Amino acid sequence: MSESSAGEGNEVCIVDDDPSVLKSMQYLLASEGFEVRAFNKAEDFLAHAGANHVPVVVTDIWMDQVTGLELLARLCAISPRTKVIVITAREDLAARATAMAIGPVAFFMKPFNDEKFIAAVRDALNQS
Repeated sequence: MSESSAGEGNEVCIVDDDPSVLKSMQYLLASEGFEVRAFNKAEDFLAHAGANHVPVVVTDIWMDQVTGLELLARLCAISPRTKVIVITAREDLAARATAMAIGPVAFFMKPFNDEKFIAAVRDALNQS
């Protein structure tokens, strides 16, 4: 398995089925100098994570087909060292508790503070 990509160690994957959220987060992270890879389907991201080193992933919880919680559970099996940042637009205490039990490095409600979000991504990359 080759890990010689230009963004190695600086790649942040984003998984969200809302195209506008995906695009805005992609622009925000790229403007801060991060190498960004965006996925609008959890399955596509999981295939990527199974074949490539993924230091950090930002994932929504509520997506069609595969939820962010399912993605986290499957990611733990295929890439346990990947740092996770969870985002959601829906306050759901049970989903939040489940996500936090899996162990994300940060949890944000949309809309979130860009500076705090960027700081969390930097911290996650430093931990990976």
